[in-house]
Amino acid sequence: MAEKKVVQFKITRQDSPESAPYILEFEVPYRPNMNVISALMEFRRNPVDKHGNKVAPVAWDSNCLEEVCGACSMIINGKPRQSCTALIDKLEQPITLEPMRTFPVVRDLQVDRRRMFDSLKKVKAWIPIDGTYDLGPGPRMPETKRQWAYELSKCMTCGVCLEACPNVNSKSDFIGPAPLSQVRLFNAHPTGAMNKAERLEAIMDEGGLTNCGNSQNCVQSCPKGIPLTTSIAALNRDTTIQSFRNFFGSDQV
Repeated sequence: MAEKKVVQFKITRQDSPESAPYILEFEVPYRPNMNVISALMEFRRNPVDKHGNKVAPVAWDSNCLEEVCGACSMIINGKPRQSCTALIDKLEQPITLEPMRTFPVVRDLQVDRRRMFDSLKKVKAWIPIDGTYDLGPGPRMPETKRQWAYELSKCMTCGVCLEACPNVNSKSDFIGPAPLSQVRLFNAHPTGAMNKAERLEAIMDEGGLTNCGNSQNCVQSCPKGIPLTTSIAALNRDTTIQSFRNFFGSDQV
């Protein structure tokens, strides 16, 4: 009888935020078209390690399973990416799974991405219209601007670009490429532009644009192919103009 094919994993686990990480090896039966999430689900159904010992199921985050929500980010074979689109057939075994270390580990592969969400609050990454009454049709965005703005709107706050960026770490206040790109997106919106100066001044502050080291890891790792470095370059120009406006106290610069 032919030997049953299995998929081998090495998972970095951590029982609590304060406990030390350790590595667990396990195997799951192979099925065609498996992704990392389906393998983790299989392990959850039968939580035993490679040696047959009963263990606690691995904790991880996921939601949409189609690379839209960004929740299932983790480090797979050394690279930060989405586990829902990480196909087993395209990964070298044993497959290593680790939590993103830019963010505090909650448990196993789950991390606390609050740092990124707080940065989005800092730069006011939203359109300030509350919808309490009908304002009528808003201003139209030119088609050429709409096309590149749509590319920026694909951001799913997965945190992969922050994990890949060497300037985002526990010793730095750098908000990272994703929040910076969102500043460009919302400043481009005809209504969002009302708060353009406020957003630009937020990224001119500590932890903002000047902390970018231009390593360009972010644009290479982004699962949506967002032109993050293009946004950062554009914001460098915008903040320079804003600094002149602040100095001369004029909106005509």
